[in-house]
Amino acid sequence: MHLTRYTRGNFAPVTEETTAFDLPVTGAIPTDLNGRYLRIGPNPLGIEDPAAHIWTLGEGMVHGVRLREGRAEWYRNRWVRSASVADRLGEPRRGRPVDERFDFAPNVQVAGHGGRVYALIEGGLAPYELTPELETVGPCDLGATAEGFNANAHTKFDHRTGEMHSLAFRYGADFLQHIVFGADGIVVRTENIPAPTFPYLHDFGLTEHYVLVYTSPMVFDPALLATGVPFGWNEDLPTQLGVMPREGGRVRWMDLPPGMVGHTLNAYEEDGAIVADVVVHPGRFEVIDIGAGRPVLERWTVDLAAGKVRTELLHDRPQDFPRLNAHYAGRPYRYGYSASTELYAPASPLDPDRPDEGFSNAVLKHDLVAGTTETHEFGRDAAAGETVFVPSATAAAEDDGYNLLFVHDPDRGAADLVILAAQDFTGEPLARVHLPARVPLGLHGNWIPER
Repeated sequence: MHLTRYTRGNFAPVTEETTAFDLPVTGAIPTDLNGRYLRIGPNPLGIEDPAAHIWTLGEGMVHGVRLREGRAEWYRNRWVRSASVADRLGEPRRGRPVDERFDFAPNVQVAGHGGRVYALIEGGLAPYELTPELETVGPCDLGATAEGFNANAHTKFDHRTGEMHSLAFRYGADFLQHIVFGADGIVVRTENIPAPTFPYLHDFGLTEHYVLVYTSPMVFDPALLATGVPFGWNEDLPTQLGVMPREGGRVRWMDLPPGMVGHTLNAYEEDGAIVADVVVHPGRFEVIDIGAGRPVLERWTVDLAAGKVRTELLHDRPQDFPRLNAHYAGRPYRYGYSASTELYAPASPLDPDRPDEGFSNAVLKHDLVAGTTETHEFGRDAAAGETVFVPSATAAAEDDGYNLLFVHDPDRGAADLVILAAQDFTGEPLARVHLPARVPLGLHGNWIPER
């Protein structure tokens, strides 16, 4: 199996931390974008076996751009200083002491909550707090519970109640935990959910009254711990959707075709049913070769009275990292955005100018009412990551705002922060902020507005 693409091209880690001020811009940054665009991803300090390395392994590095009043004030990239990262960089350890057996630099999500910034991971490993300038404060107890769980990477914020929700798993635990905490990050309640098959749980769904749990044949396997990817596919286990009241109680399980949910675009209630729009990896999911799958966008409609789920394909182009206007999370909505994840191959294995495989370079805007999709293509070798939607200051419609994402500029060998007008999605970018460094393909991020 060919895996070396994860150490070459724009998958390859960067080796230096960079700080730059007053960044050059092509176009004009909207003056109502005041805040920080942050994104995190694996950026290994060293790769022991390049032939076996995969994209999702490696210490987390955060990349950030500060925008204010039409200017790009700074760009920074920083490794999250876990104990081992600080030791390898020859620096003092940050924050309180930690159990080194379970200490890792989070690499999955970076988010703001209660005026603070957190780097998040999953599996019960501790989040880390960061300063506004991306320096590491230290490990923290965001969402920590007595059973050893922490806030999982994909937390959900409810703008109506001010609550933040997490559905967490912990390596080796035979139950999941629904964690609810307030604006100050303090846990207000928890609910344990039996999960005797030790499922891998990356994301979940949240509606006004329900929590949606996705389980699949992808399960924790302690025999694989030494590989760094302790999950395997057990053909004997079903793919299921669990529906639990937000206030806790019995989970109703419903069977689905084999596959695994990667991420939730949105979930909501309508006419007595639950609707969940999810990115699904059909069939067997290859955790070792994540680029080999063809994840698609599906709609699951849950008939609570009958206890059945109807599935519908919304779009068949391979895609992932779905996002929406977060003010519509958990309620009916119209627009969703995602990144294309289709692999292309080099024109020739002997072509010195195209030695590597890579992802196609587009982002998608789905109109889920009209049933149409717009595509913004960035061109060959211009690797594009997850896009984050930011409403405009005077938004009068759901898609009145901006899409922000990092895009590789192959001519400069560095990244641009691209700003699209969401209502002119296929048009020329409003602005390209030219960064002084490459931003490798990574995982998730968020816009943290100025308070």
